[in-house]
Amino acid sequence: MLGYCRAKDFGAKFGLGEIFLTATVTGAVVGIASLHIMATIYARLGARAGRTATRRQAVHVLAYGGVPMAASLGIWVLTALIAGEITFVQAPKVIDDFVGLLLGMQFLSYVVLLMWSVVLQVMGFSEVLAVSNAKAFGIWVLGQVVAVLAVLFVYVLTAPLFGSA
Repeated sequence: MLGYCRAKDFGAKFGLGEIFLTATVTGAVVGIASLHIMATIYARLGARAGRTATRRQAVHVLAYGGVPMAASLGIWVLTALIAGEITFVQAPKVIDDFVGLLLGMQFLSYVVLLMWSVVLQVMGFSEVLAVSNAKAFGIWVLGQVVAVLAVLFVYVLTAPLFGSA
Protein backbone atom coordinates (compact mmCIF):
# COMPACT_ATOMS: atom_id res chain seq x y z
CA MET A 1 0.00 0.00 0.00
CA LEU A 2 2.85 2.39 0.77
CA GLY A 3 4.38 1.61 -2.64
CA TYR A 4 1.04 2.49 -4.25
CA CYS A 5 1.07 5.80 -2.38
CA ARG A 6 4.50 6.56 -3.83
CA ALA A 7 3.48 5.53 -7.35
CA LYS A 8 0.44 7.83 -7.18
CA ASP A 9 2.57 10.73 -5.86
CA PHE A 10 0.58 11.03 -2.62
CA GLY A 11 3.44 12.87 -0.91
CA ALA A 12 2.69 15.92 -3.05
CA LYS A 13 -1.03 15.88 -2.14
CA PHE A 14 -1.34 14.52 1.42
CA GLY A 15 0.49 14.73 4.72
CA LEU A 16 2.48 11.90 6.26
CA GLY A 17 -0.19 11.17 8.89
CA GLU A 18 -2.95 10.85 6.30
CA ILE A 19 -0.85 8.48 4.20
CA PHE A 20 -0.01 6.26 7.18
CA LEU A 21 -3.63 6.15 8.36
CA THR A 22 -4.93 5.21 4.92
CA ALA A 23 -2.19 2.63 4.40
CA THR A 24 -2.75 1.09 7.83
CA VAL A 25 -6.50 0.64 7.42
CA THR A 26 -6.49 -0.41 3.77
CA GLY A 27 -3.28 -2.44 4.00
CA ALA A 28 -4.53 -4.54 6.91
CA VAL A 29 -7.77 -5.48 5.19
CA VAL A 30 -6.18 -6.14 1.80
CA GLY A 31 -3.27 -8.02 3.40
CA ILE A 32 -5.44 -10.45 5.36
CA ALA A 33 -7.78 -11.00 2.42
CA SER A 34 -4.91 -11.62 0.00
CA LEU A 35 -3.25 -14.00 2.48
CA HIS A 36 -6.34 -16.22 2.52
CA ILE A 37 -6.91 -15.97 -1.23
CA MET A 38 -3.28 -16.90 -1.97
CA ALA A 39 -3.50 -19.75 0.55
CA THR A 40 -6.52 -21.13 -1.29
CA ILE A 41 -4.68 -20.88 -4.62
CA TYR A 42 -1.58 -22.64 -3.24
CA ALA A 43 -3.61 -25.33 -1.48
CA ARG A 44 -5.30 -26.19 -4.78
CA LEU A 45 -2.04 -26.10 -6.75
CA GLY A 46 -0.34 -28.22 -4.11
CA ALA A 47 -3.05 -30.84 -4.29
CA ARG A 48 -2.30 -31.26 -7.98
CA ALA A 49 1.49 -31.10 -7.76
CA GLY A 50 2.45 -33.00 -4.65
CA ARG A 51 1.02 -34.03 -1.37
CA THR A 52 -2.28 -32.44 -0.43
CA ALA A 53 -1.67 -29.34 1.65
CA THR A 54 -4.43 -27.88 3.73
CA ARG A 55 -5.35 -24.24 3.42
CA ARG A 56 -4.19 -23.78 7.00
CA GLN A 57 -0.71 -25.06 6.11
CA ALA A 58 -0.56 -22.69 3.15
CA VAL A 59 -1.58 -19.78 5.39
CA HIS A 60 1.23 -20.64 7.80
CA VAL A 61 3.80 -20.83 4.98
CA LEU A 62 2.67 -17.50 3.53
CA ALA A 63 2.52 -15.82 6.93
CA TYR A 64 6.00 -17.03 7.86
CA GLY A 65 7.26 -15.98 4.44
CA GLY A 66 5.75 -12.54 5.01
CA VAL A 67 7.86 -11.81 8.09
CA PRO A 68 10.68 -10.21 6.05
CA MET A 69 8.09 -7.97 4.40
CA ALA A 70 6.94 -6.85 7.85
CA ALA A 71 10.55 -5.94 8.60
CA SER A 72 10.61 -4.03 5.32
CA LEU A 73 7.50 -2.16 6.42
CA GLY A 74 9.27 -1.20 9.63
CA ILE A 75 12.25 0.10 7.65
CA TRP A 76 9.90 2.03 5.37
CA VAL A 77 8.13 3.63 8.34
CA LEU A 78 11.46 4.69 9.85
CA THR A 79 12.55 6.08 6.49
CA ALA A 80 9.30 8.03 6.15
CA LEU A 81 9.60 9.41 9.68
CA ILE A 82 13.16 10.57 9.00
CA ALA A 83 12.70 11.84 5.42
CA GLY A 84 9.07 13.02 5.58
CA GLU A 85 6.66 13.43 2.66
CA ILE A 86 9.43 13.13 0.06
CA THR A 87 9.34 9.36 0.73
CA PHE A 88 5.98 9.25 -1.07
CA VAL A 89 6.81 11.53 -4.00
CA GLN A 90 7.37 9.58 -7.23
CA ALA A 91 10.08 11.79 -8.72
CA PRO A 92 11.15 14.53 -6.32
CA LYS A 93 12.65 17.59 -8.01
CA VAL A 94 15.17 18.46 -5.31
CA ILE A 95 16.57 15.80 -3.02
CA ASP A 96 19.11 16.11 -0.25
CA ASP A 97 22.12 13.77 -0.41
CA PHE A 98 21.28 12.18 2.93
CA VAL A 99 17.65 11.63 1.92
CA GLY A 100 18.77 10.16 -1.42
CA LEU A 101 21.10 7.76 0.37
CA LEU A 102 18.35 6.91 2.86
CA LEU A 103 15.81 6.19 0.10
CA GLY A 104 18.37 4.12 -1.82
CA MET A 105 19.18 2.04 1.26
CA GLN A 106 15.47 1.60 1.96
CA PHE A 107 14.89 0.32 -1.57
CA LEU A 108 17.90 -2.02 -1.37
CA SER A 109 16.66 -3.45 1.93
CA TYR A 110 13.22 -3.93 0.37
CA VAL A 111 14.67 -5.93 -2.54
CA VAL A 112 16.83 -8.11 -0.25
CA LEU A 113 13.93 -8.78 2.14
CA LEU A 114 11.60 -9.53 -0.79
CA MET A 115 14.04 -12.15 -2.08
CA TRP A 116 14.33 -13.62 1.42
CA SER A 117 10.53 -13.76 1.64
CA VAL A 118 10.39 -15.72 -1.63
CA VAL A 119 13.08 -18.12 -0.35
CA LEU A 120 11.12 -18.75 2.86
CA GLN A 121 7.88 -19.36 0.98
CA VAL A 122 9.48 -21.74 -1.53
CA MET A 123 11.21 -23.68 1.24
CA GLY A 124 7.96 -23.81 3.21
CA PHE A 125 6.00 -25.14 0.24
CA SER A 126 8.76 -27.65 -0.44
CA GLU A 127 8.42 -28.98 3.09
CA VAL A 128 4.61 -28.91 3.29
CA LEU A 129 4.07 -30.47 -0.15
CA ALA A 130 7.00 -32.91 0.13
CA VAL A 131 8.46 -31.83 -3.22
CA SER A 132 11.89 -30.61 -4.31
CA ASN A 133 12.81 -26.93 -4.02
CA ALA A 134 12.74 -26.59 -7.81
CA LYS A 135 9.20 -27.95 -8.01
CA ALA A 136 8.15 -25.79 -5.06
CA PHE A 137 9.56 -22.73 -6.86
CA GLY A 138 7.53 -23.66 -9.94
CA ILE A 139 4.40 -23.98 -7.79
CA TRP A 140 5.16 -20.60 -6.21
CA VAL A 141 5.58 -18.94 -9.63
CA LEU A 142 2.42 -20.59 -10.94
CA GLY A 143 0.50 -19.34 -7.90
CA GLN A 144 1.74 -15.80 -8.53
CA VAL A 145 0.68 -16.03 -12.19
CA VAL A 146 -2.77 -17.33 -11.24
CA ALA A 147 -3.18 -14.48 -8.73
CA VAL A 148 -2.13 -11.82 -11.26
CA LEU A 149 -4.51 -13.25 -13.87
CA ALA A 150 -7.33 -13.27 -11.30
CA VAL A 151 -6.65 -9.62 -10.42
CA LEU A 152 -6.60 -8.67 -14.11
CA PHE A 153 -9.87 -10.54 -14.66
CA VAL A 154 -11.53 -8.72 -11.77
CA TYR A 155 -10.14 -5.42 -13.04
CA VAL A 156 -11.53 -6.03 -16.54
CA LEU A 157 -14.92 -6.83 -15.07
CA THR A 158 -15.05 -3.87 -12.68
CA ALA A 159 -13.28 -1.16 -14.70
CA PRO A 160 -16.38 -0.27 -16.73
CA LEU A 161 -18.40 0.03 -13.52
CA PHE A 162 -16.04 2.42 -11.72
CA GLY A 163 -14.21 3.99 -14.65
CA SER A 164 -10.55 3.44 -15.36
CA ALA A 165 -7.99 5.20 -13.22
